[in-house]
Amino acid sequence: MKINSVNFVKSAFNREHWTTDGLPEIAFLGRSNVGKSSLINSLLQRKGLARTSNTPGRTQSINFFLINESFYFADLPGYGYARVSKSTRADWGVMAEEYLSGRESLVLSIQLIDSRHNPTALDIQLNEWLHYYNKNHIIVATKADKLSSNQLNKSLFEIKKILPKSEILTYSSITGKGRESIWTKIGTALNNF
Repeated sequence: MKINSVNFVKSAFNREHWTTDGLPEIAFLGRSNVGKSSLINSLLQRKGLARTSNTPGRTQSINFFLINESFYFADLPGYGYARVSKSTRADWGVMAEEYLSGRESLVLSIQLIDSRHNPTALDIQLNEWLHYYNKNHIIVATKADKLSSNQLNKSLFEIKKILPKSEILTYSSITGKGRESIWTKIGTALNNF
């Protein structure tokens, strides 16, 4: 897909602040420090658009980015970071479930999992939500460049064993390997809206 324009629109801390124009949305969900911001920046080929941080758990809102004036990337807060308060962690669950359950303009959810690790209990819970709400989704195994081909294949086998009902793609924000596959899935979801 050719990216002609990208604009940060807003940070939404609750439902009242979500976008209301009805344009389709692609949601990015995953654990803190899994590489969501890096994936978004890499897909859009824009440095520093989605803010990366060395401090996991920094994003506390849903950040909306308008792409080509025709659809949004919605970057949800990372989950599972131990240093945020229990109430903040609980708020994430409420906000994510509210967004996943009732967002009619959500056409694709991209769940990120670090390819170097097995899915956590929270990863599994999120995946179960996506299935429960019958949401079109894919899993993207990030940081694929950190593993050898053999290690990556073993890791993907384990992830698939734990999350057998979801399609899994690999991605490296460093090399861009996997970009076309993800854009193909995004394009299909947008065309079916």
